[in-house]
Amino acid sequence: MLSRMKLYNYFRSSASFRVRIALELKGLAYDYLPVHLAKGEQRKPEFSALNAEGLVPMLELPGGQRLTQSMAIIDYLDETHPAPPLLPRDALERARVRALAQIVACEIHPLNNLRVLKYLVNDLKVGDEAKNGWYKHWVRLGLLAYEARLAEQPGRYSHGDTPTLADCCLVPQIFNAQRFDCDLSNLPRTLAVHQACMQLPAFQKAQPSACPDFEP
Repeated sequence: MLSRMKLYNYFRSSASFRVRIALELKGLAYDYLPVHLAKGEQRKPEFSALNAEGLVPMLELPGGQRLTQSMAIIDYLDETHPAPPLLPRDALERARVRALAQIVACEIHPLNNLRVLKYLVNDLKVGDEAKNGWYKHWVRLGLLAYEARLAEQPGRYSHGDTPTLADCCLVPQIFNAQRFDCDLSNLPRTLAVHQACMQLPAFQKAQPSACPDFEP
């Protein structure tokens, strides 16, 4: 009997959250292996030996292969377990979904992840007020762009009436925006999409508070 996939992740990591959503949408079983980023567990030799990047998420397959980077992991899952699909069949529609996903994954998240915030504080000696202002600025800018793109096409979710890769990225970002008390005014479509997603069991099961290592 083959072993299950293993997901090395952290409950508060938005990149990990994305992968958990994708796994739940596809109904794939996996073992949850916590790596506490705030405590520096990603820098421990035992994890570094598995993943030279020192980041989560990392998905270990039953055959022992290890995949890193959330977007690459989700692409792999979508290609190897195509139902339900996280990308549309039409090339133009796929490009739109990827663009929406990348507003979050490439424009917002890299500027605001934990190691960037720690560098601002520990190395550049930025105060908490300025750090929080930095975070809120990039979240607001990115979500306004997301809102504008949503206005191009109707639908219950980010693209049409079924969840896609874009929703896997958006929902964790909204969770983080709420945690940091970001300005979410004038984002009606974006927040409606988030609310629709959170009514689905897959998103509920993947959220941080449902994780075994959750800390309030």
